Amino acid sequence: MCGQYAIVSKIEKIEKQFNVRAKEDMESYENKIIVPGTKGLVITDENPKIIQTYTFGFTPSWADKLKYIINARAEGDHNKDNSPDYTGGKGIINKPFFRKVIRSQRCLVIADCFIESTGKKELKKSFNVYLKDHVNPFAFAGIWDKWQDKDTGEIHDTFAIITTRPNKLMLKIPHDRMPVVLNPSTYSRYLSAKSPLSDITAMLEPYAAQDMNAYEIATSFYKERGDARKALQPMNQRIDKEYDIKLKQQLKLFGMGESPSREKKNR
Repeated sequence: MCGQYAIVSKIEKIEKQFNVRAKEDMESYENKIIVPGTKGLVITDENPKIIQTYTFGFTPSWADKLKYIINARAEGDHNKDNSPDYTGGKGIINKPFFRKVIRSQRCLVIADCFIESTGKKELKKSFNVYLKDHVNPFAFAGIWDKWQDKDTGEIHDTFAIITTRPNKLMLKIPHDRMPVVLNPSTYSRYLSAKSPLSDITAMLEPYAAQDMNAYEIATSFYKERGDARKALQPMNQRIDKEYDIKLKQQLKLFGMGESPSREKKNR
C-alpha cells in the first residue's frame, strides 16, 4: 500500500513541471507529508490545467458514508499474493468501487517521494522512496470522486492512489506493493477521455527499479509531517549505491534531504 507521501517542491516548480496553474494559494502544501484524511495536490481529467486540493481517502459518490479508501489495486481481486511476476489482467476495471472512475475520473497525484514501512512493531523500519537523478515532482496514477453528505450538504472531493505489484527495489525494503508512478510522457494520455481503457490499464505497471532508490528514515517521521525535509533526513545509506559524477570526477552520494556533512559520513 501507499499511505504516506511527501510534497517538497515549491508550487511554482510544480506548475512549470506539469504545465498547469494553482487554483488557489497553495504554499501551505509545500514541504509537507500527506497522510490519509488530509489534503493532497491533484490534477484531474475534469480540469487538466489546474492544480486542486482533494482529500487523500477515496469515497465513491454513491456511498452511504465517507470511506477513506487510500489505495486501489490495479489487479483488483487478482494477484492476492502480490507476486512481482504477475502478468494477468487489471481487475480494477471490474471492481464496483472503481470500475466507473477508472474509466472516467482519473487524476495525477503530485508527489516528490513516498514512504513505506516494513517489519514487525519491534523491528519496524521506514523508508523514503524517490526517483533517481532528481526527477521530481512526479505523479502517481489516481482516481477521484465527489461525495455529498446528505445531512449537511457538504461536498467532499476525494482521491485514491492506484497500486501495483512490487519492483526489485521494493522487494529489498521489503514491501509487497508500490504506487503506480507514471512516466511524464503518459500524463496527458492518462487524463484524456479519448484514451482506450486498454491504454490506461497498460500504464498501471511498476516503475523501473533501476530508476528508483530508497533510504531509511526515522519511524517517527509522521511527527514532523509539517516539515517534510526534516522528516526525510536519512538514517542510513541508500538501498542501492548511487553516485553522481561531478567536476574533478569526484564521487558524491546524493539524495533527497541529505546534507553535505551526512553525505560525507555515509560515503
